[in-house]
Amino acid sequence: MKRSGSPSAVVAVLSLTALLASLLQTLAIPLIPNLPVILNASPTDASWVVTVSLLTGAIVTPVSGRLGDLFGKRRVLLLILAAVITGAVISALAGSLWPMVIGRGLQGFAMGVIPLAFGLFRDQLPPRRIGGAIALLSAALGLGGAAGIPLAGLVAEHLNWHALFWGSAGLGLLCALLTALVVPGSPQRAEGRLDVVGTVGLTVGLVGLLLPIVKGGQWGWGSARTLGFGVAAIVLLLAWARHELRVRSPLVDLRVSARRPVLMANLATVAMGFAIFAMLFAFPQILQAPTATGYGFGQSPVRSGLVVATNGVVALLLTPVAARLISRYGARLAMMLGAIVIAAGYVFVTLRTDSVIEILVASGIIGAGAGISTAATGKLITDAVPVTDTASANGVNTLMRSVGSATSAAVLTVVLAHATISVGSAALPSAEGFRTTFIVGAAAALVGLFFSALIPKRTPMSGGPEEQYSKPVNAPDGHGPGVVDL
Repeated sequence: MKRSGSPSAVVAVLSLTALLASLLQTLAIPLIPNLPVILNASPTDASWVVTVSLLTGAIVTPVSGRLGDLFGKRRVLLLILAAVITGAVISALAGSLWPMVIGRGLQGFAMGVIPLAFGLFRDQLPPRRIGGAIALLSAALGLGGAAGIPLAGLVAEHLNWHALFWGSAGLGLLCALLTALVVPGSPQRAEGRLDVVGTVGLTVGLVGLLLPIVKGGQWGWGSARTLGFGVAAIVLLLAWARHELRVRSPLVDLRVSARRPVLMANLATVAMGFAIFAMLFAFPQILQAPTATGYGFGQSPVRSGLVVATNGVVALLLTPVAARLISRYGARLAMMLGAIVIAAGYVFVTLRTDSVIEILVASGIIGAGAGISTAATGKLITDAVPVTDTASANGVNTLMRSVGSATSAAVLTVVLAHATISVGSAALPSAEGFRTTFIVGAAAALVGLFFSALIPKRTPMSGGPEEQYSKPVNAPDGHGPGVVDL
């Protein structure tokens, strides 16, 4: 039976799957202090419960995108949701470390829904609605990532940690049912077959690259293990790139990725992923730090999470504004504006951290910039590649965001570790350390602004299918003769 859901229903269902994906990324964070007891494991081993979902989430995004382009995005989306539901059930039933790690690894697959959703938007929606749909999905990602920690904390505090994973399984099942009922299959198919060698090479290379970034603070940045993984990963990824350029049906078309609009957008995404994560990393620590530090507010994890969740709420509320900005001025200028707003949020919080309200305001400012930037990036990537490469290209872009977030966590951990004060018997980050973190976050946003500015200015060719990267003010609807201005 052919599914033909309305465009609004398709957007709503795919945005719900994105919300699930971002929730699962932060689901286990409130459990970190209790995981060693819950799983009868050392703190080092228990940290894999969080690390493994980040790794699998980063790896699956380019792979799921390519599978969707080859075999159908709706079909691959349902397979991913089945894996996520299975992983959630395994975690809910787990009583020891490795079943929990396996379950969390499967839950990380949820990040693969993002490039598939972008591809489905392009396949199923009229061009005028794509920008708004991407803006809404991007806001759902931000809301899920921000709200995941306080929501999980509330459930774990008032119910039981098992309820987190049973609830995730239920939400995953709901997403799968709605997808099966509402989302049509994609008529577009890429030619070729799955590049198995490229898939294995990218998987191993990314594990080797991301693992020392995530675990470097624990292993030691100068340790043989950290350096060995990093060097081996670089060599392997270079060999993988050579293979991808030679194979007839590559996993990632590096020639498409090397096009200036796509390349600059991906570089900007790494920087913006770094900048956005800096807020999620630093703000909860400030809010929960004891008042004896001179800067902390002594808030509970749930309350601090609710304050930080402001960024996701603002991004969601500004969805119509983001869509209008992209439609009116183009994705390139919207990306630049998003970067400027994020940098402004960090400047504000560098100067004003005297109350919880000021932290909340800063969170909202950064959330506004993040929502605009993420939506604009997705729109630009979608418009800049052939329709048969839409999902895989967005998968690579999502991977770039993960790399930026992981790098941010590693760099800022080092920054705060080198700027500490003693509070009783505990060593805590100093106010100066957090100030440095904010400056680094603003600098990363400005790097994102720089790469966004290098994206070519472009209006659609007359009669062509592509939306513009930047539109002149006197051509808001993209009609009339087009020009290319590099």
